[in-house]
Amino acid sequence: MTQIHRRQFLAQSRNAGLGIAAGWTILQNAGSARGAPAADQVQLGLIGAGGRGSNLAMDFASRGDVRFVGIADPDTNRHTALSKALADRQGGSAPLGVGDYRALLDDKSVDAVIVATPDHWHALAAIQSCQAEKDVYVEKPPSHNAWEGRKMVEAARKYKRVVQVGTQNRSAEYNMAARKYIADGKLGKVHFCRIYNQKGWDNFPLQPDSEPPAGFDWDRWNGPAPEAKYNATYHRNWHHFWRFSSGDIINDGIHQIDLARFVLGVDYPKSVYSTGARYEPGAAESPDTQVAVYDFDDMTVTFELTLYTPYMLKISPLIRQAPDKYPYWPQCATRIEIYGSDGLMCLGRHGGGWQVFGRPGLQEGAVTDQQKGLFPDPEHKENFLQCIRSRALPNADIEEGHRSVLWAHYATISYRLGGQKLVIDRQSEKIVGNDDAMKLFRREYRKPYVIDEQV
Repeated sequence: MTQIHRRQFLAQSRNAGLGIAAGWTILQNAGSARGAPAADQVQLGLIGAGGRGSNLAMDFASRGDVRFVGIADPDTNRHTALSKALADRQGGSAPLGVGDYRALLDDKSVDAVIVATPDHWHALAAIQSCQAEKDVYVEKPPSHNAWEGRKMVEAARKYKRVVQVGTQNRSAEYNMAARKYIADGKLGKVHFCRIYNQKGWDNFPLQPDSEPPAGFDWDRWNGPAPEAKYNATYHRNWHHFWRFSSGDIINDGIHQIDLARFVLGVDYPKSVYSTGARYEPGAAESPDTQVAVYDFDDMTVTFELTLYTPYMLKISPLIRQAPDKYPYWPQCATRIEIYGSDGLMCLGRHGGGWQVFGRPGLQEGAVTDQQKGLFPDPEHKENFLQCIRSRALPNADIEEGHRSVLWAHYATISYRLGGQKLVIDRQSEKIVGNDDAMKLFRREYRKPYVIDEQV
């Protein structure tokens, strides 16, 4: 690559030969920009230095065409430890560690940020990053509630920012092929799809309130959520409390929901209802058993969740990275089943591939078509960085991420209202004729952690 000024390099148009075609990653080597000159590097900031944030940062830093200049986390111990690790990965260049991410947004050298906080912080951090003219890679789920997700889209468009959601399946060639297979009619007429999310995740007791750990800013971590004293149960199990998240449908199930929506080519359901329960006693508010039903004009889609089923298996790294190994579908915890008039497609996220089963002559299975792929995490990061440079929409643009996570939000609202059927206005995204449901469409934000009506 010819040496040019970094800002000029990042502002190149989509016609500059960077391998962009309609927003899709097409490079054979997802690490193709490895070892870029310092002037060409994308300067990154990390917001949220927990497990996922640390993994993302170390993986991005390994590419060689990015450099982390700052890490923000309300836990001093976290950002200090990660800063040291990144210094080793970046050849001695240690990012600044701060408790308040606004310091990163004020830094004009930062081109983009990665938002890897708990769910209740995703929208506010992403919106403020767009307002500060930073591009954003935001972890799934993009939003805590339906209203703020649309505000994320508005901010991305208003400030002309690239916002990629961490739903990597959209960067996998085998998933693009599955979408085309269905669109071309090779599965026949498709009127039914089942989305699964099954694992073992035990309930837990509620601990008493206590003082926060040393070096941890609880008020900032709690952020937009209702005010509360520090509680280790909230801190360590936030996925299962409405104030922070909506359970595993939004934590892990969003990957399968987004992939199903992508390959089926559908957007808003016309109605949604969800039922289930938390059968195992404990402090968790979200269900350990849940079924959601989404009605479309010519299709029904279900989402089915269990958290007491440890014999259901996520797709292992051995399968994710193997070019010819498929999951054992009956015990695949994160599979999608698409029922067409000419065959059944079983589709697995994160490198699981897909197989189509036709009518067997005897009782054994009959695979009529298949395609394998690898875990597309490197390709997803590559696509984000390509789009920073080209200004094209990324594979998992925030508009797509928002429409997918709405499915989870609608199901959560229905569940919390005892399984009420919700009718969706596909133009406004709102719930029709149900004031109780619309009260759960957005949250009350605790000052000063507020998302304004006008972003």
